[in-house]
Amino acid sequence: MNVVLRTQLAGVGRRPSRLLLTGLAVLVASFVVYATVLAQQITERSVLNGLSGTPETVDLVVTGGGLTTKQLTAIGAVPGVAEVAARNEAGSRTPAGPLVIQTDPGSGPLSVVTVAEGRFPAATGEIAVTPRTVERMALRVGAGVTMESSDGKSVKLTVVGVVKTRDDFGFLAYGSVATVNRLNGGEWLNRLDVRLDSGADADAVAAQLRALTANKNPELTPEVATGADVRLEEARNAAEQIDQLFIVVGVFVAVAVVAAGLIAASTFRIVFAQRMRQLALLRAVGAGRGALARALAAEGALTGLVAGVTGVLAALAVGHLLPPVLSAFGFTVARPGYPLAEAAGTILLAVVITILAVLAPAFSAARVAPLEALRSAASTGAKQGIGRLRGVTGLLFALAAAGVAGLVRANLPGPNAEDYPAEKMLLAVVASGALAFIALIALGPVLVRPVLVLAGKPLSWFGPVGRLAVGGVGGSARRAAAVSVVVSLGVTLVAGVLVGGDSIRVLSERETVASAPADFELKGTDGTTLRPGIVERAAQSGELAHVAAYRWVEGPKVGTLEQAIVTDVSMTAVPRFSQLDVRSGAITDAGPGKAVIAGWLAEMDGLGVGDQVTVSQKSKQVRVTIAAVLGGDAPLHSQIVLDPSDLTGLGVPAAPTGLLADASGAGEDGRTEGLRVLRTAAAAQPELSVEVLADQRDQVSEAFTMLMVIALALIGLTVLIAVVGVGATTALSVVERVRESGLLRAVGMPRGSLHAMLTTESALYGVIGAVLGLVLGVPYAWLAVSAIGLDAPLTFPGWQLLAVFLVLVALTALAGVLPARRAAKVSPVTALGTD
Repeated sequence: MNVVLRTQLAGVGRRPSRLLLTGLAVLVASFVVYATVLAQQITERSVLNGLSGTPETVDLVVTGGGLTTKQLTAIGAVPGVAEVAARNEAGSRTPAGPLVIQTDPGSGPLSVVTVAEGRFPAATGEIAVTPRTVERMALRVGAGVTMESSDGKSVKLTVVGVVKTRDDFGFLAYGSVATVNRLNGGEWLNRLDVRLDSGADADAVAAQLRALTANKNPELTPEVATGADVRLEEARNAAEQIDQLFIVVGVFVAVAVVAAGLIAASTFRIVFAQRMRQLALLRAVGAGRGALARALAAEGALTGLVAGVTGVLAALAVGHLLPPVLSAFGFTVARPGYPLAEAAGTILLAVVITILAVLAPAFSAARVAPLEALRSAASTGAKQGIGRLRGVTGLLFALAAAGVAGLVRANLPGPNAEDYPAEKMLLAVVASGALAFIALIALGPVLVRPVLVLAGKPLSWFGPVGRLAVGGVGGSARRAAAVSVVVSLGVTLVAGVLVGGDSIRVLSERETVASAPADFELKGTDGTTLRPGIVERAAQSGELAHVAAYRWVEGPKVGTLEQAIVTDVSMTAVPRFSQLDVRSGAITDAGPGKAVIAGWLAEMDGLGVGDQVTVSQKSKQVRVTIAAVLGGDAPLHSQIVLDPSDLTGLGVPAAPTGLLADASGAGEDGRTEGLRVLRTAAAAQPELSVEVLADQRDQVSEAFTMLMVIALALIGLTVLIAVVGVGATTALSVVERVRESGLLRAVGMPRGSLHAMLTTESALYGVIGAVLGLVLGVPYAWLAVSAIGLDAPLTFPGWQLLAVFLVLVALTALAGVLPARRAAKVSPVTALGTD
């Protein structure tokens, strides 16, 4: 074996480009695996930073009702504590509207702000405002503002700077602890963020903090938690679907490794097909089959090691270059770390994948008889059919996949289901998908033909080149199926992310519409009604649109629900209500005597569209017919929406308690003008406040978009593997069909036509794979969305899927350009002289 191994390694040393295709496939595989680790870190950190207000550098968080400024000083002196930042806030109304002042260090790792203009406050009575606060409240550097403290005293403040922060809702300012305490009239703090020295024992420091802040009254004893736990909890509170989304993304990424292994095996077959004559010579001079197979496996392991290291280094470079590049385009994502253990594991995995991928081709090459191999460099790529055993096996796996999917479908949760095992059901979907993929591998050559027939009809219009391209792919159905399966895997993952992501996006929009249906909401507290003229002034303003006044009452009895929240907001005056999740009926049918009801309340009382329900308050009651049943809560966190006449019939005063409105203008300028008009209209009634609901929608939308971008980039690596596989398969086709190419050139086919034929063959692999991938990806995405238990709608983003189809076909066509160019350059005489 040593002689054979040295011969093989010497050959690699003399012609390293011989293993280019194999090395490229393994490099991509290792790149995908380690990039997955880094992308998961980027995703988690970006989402946590995007949805959590706690800086990533916070190691410990101390919260509780007993914290004081004295404890702030004492905690800063604890060994192992590098820095402590107090978190507190105070707010009250100003002539320009409500203003909330928060504390922050102003600089350093624990700061959540960045100074954009002026300076950060240093003395008591100084504040720095956010850019949106400058626009909406006209509080520029040098301006003065008066706020009212908790004891009723006026406190004059001066704006000394403008700071940027993650959440800028247009009423935020920052100042010192002394300034906030002066407004609150006390020394109490809400929370302390603690950063530890490098190497400090977090558990030991946490124990010291607990002892230092202990109180005789257990209710006043602060809690000490890790920064990671606090960030995760904040992120979960901001987006309850975050865990399910991480599960979906993780599942899709894990399957990418399978694709890498398939492509690696395919490229080894290419290399061995090119070297069949050399292997036959080794067999002829006495090399045993086992020794030759072991030598080829060792050669593959060396390739895997080199490619694995290169892939890890490339992924690390891309992972750390991605955040600054995206920041230049306005996207903010976190940097990954340097996970060394995962790097070593990825390199080991690359070696293992390469060894496993090389075994079958190596033993296959070693089994060829010396004389037969010397006569021809044939391969098994042109074998037709799948055989009875393979066909039966494929059908059994397909039936198993359908059976598991049927079980999942039969056990999907109903509305408001409790204790539903979402993770187990999602794993069942993944298991079904894996079985379907195995069936696709087994039955691929049979499935290729009908797809090729459909794709071949348009190509026949392009004359002999199109017909020859279809014949070339159809003449080697096994090879076409092998590469198309990998392409279909990539398309399945992309389609799954797009369909699943679009479904969850629609669900998120529906849930947001119920609580934030307009850009602005003007309302008071404790049932405060709007004074006459406010609604009229808002409606007549050119800066506001879709102004809808409403009444909001808590207390009436609806059916068996003793205390419900009832509103009479118009279901047609607010455009976004059209996006509500309507399970049955139509919200446009609401009117006198007809109501819109929350889904859980309808389910609790067994009500449906057309049924009647009694709404009562004290001695008065009305009986209304249900016009529509919603999937979740009714608008404005209510349980039922009545017509204004019916609500008046319950004895509710006619004066509205709030109004909704949209900004007429687009962008931030439109919101600023609309907010100014509302605040001016409500200036005579201090107990009213304006909330910018559009900012809440923007925050959720930005976080979701960020997650989708990262997920698609991650899945895009699988598509990259598939494209590499197409190029490898086209290269194999060129090697095996040198004589055929020479014959076509000899009978008059121009180089350009031969080049076009081979490129079209490459594109056909993409067409077949894309069709199979969409057929699998869309149904499984719908099943996965249903299995998660989010009650999300099943959407079909047609234009996005069409774009994926076209882009993939273009990429697979490009993958065949270089092999096709190489084949076209070979002269007919040389090609016809090849065995």
